[in-house]
Amino acid sequence: MHQTVPQQTLIDCANLTTREINQKLKALASESIPTKLLNPAGRHNLAVGITQIAISIAGPVGYYCGGLSDNINIEVFGDCGWSVGENLMSGNITIHGNASANAAASAHGGKICILGNAGSRAGISLKGATLIVTGNVGYSSAFMMQQGCMIVCGNAGANLADSIYEGTIFVGGEINSLGADAKLEPMSDADWQFLEHELAALNISAKDYNFKKVICAKQLYHFKAKDWANY
Repeated sequence: MHQTVPQQTLIDCANLTTREINQKLKALASESIPTKLLNPAGRHNLAVGITQIAISIAGPVGYYCGGLSDNINIEVFGDCGWSVGENLMSGNITIHGNASANAAASAHGGKICILGNAGSRAGISLKGATLIVTGNVGYSSAFMMQQGCMIVCGNAGANLADSIYEGTIFVGGEINSLGADAKLEPMSDADWQFLEHELAALNISAKDYNFKKVICAKQLYHFKAKDWANY
């Protein structure tokens, strides 16, 4: 028996409030009906707290797009504001453009792909998700990263991975500077294989980049009283 594939539903955002848009999305998500949003016009808080739905957004969005969502597949054909995919639990968010600050902040799972540049503090407090940025990231990216992986094909701004706890960062371009308790570690064959696998879906070959690996140096894990004995 062949299952019927639900047809994509179109929602024109032009004459709707953000609450009305999200209410429609939640109703469609309850039946797993794929949806396309038209005329988003940089609207904030779109597709927040949504589960089990595929959403295509034809245009730029504002802040917090896809935040607090689970088992979703969102594609944005335009730029996005800050904190895209914040606290994402699972699923995929792809931005066909640039992202502002705090992309994938505190994301627990899933994958956020920025097919352009990301602003400052990308991957801040990342908690298990994967963040891929095909361009550059700004200063203080991966600040207080706790788990997960961040892949940057371009350059990374100052203070990368400051106060990182766990997790791995790969940078294909130049690193302006590392933050406190971050260090470079030699790339292994397994690392290159991982990058090839992760980037293949984006038609990117890891071998075209000079990737460097950044991890936690673990010097700040424990307070050492003797370090302050002479103060």
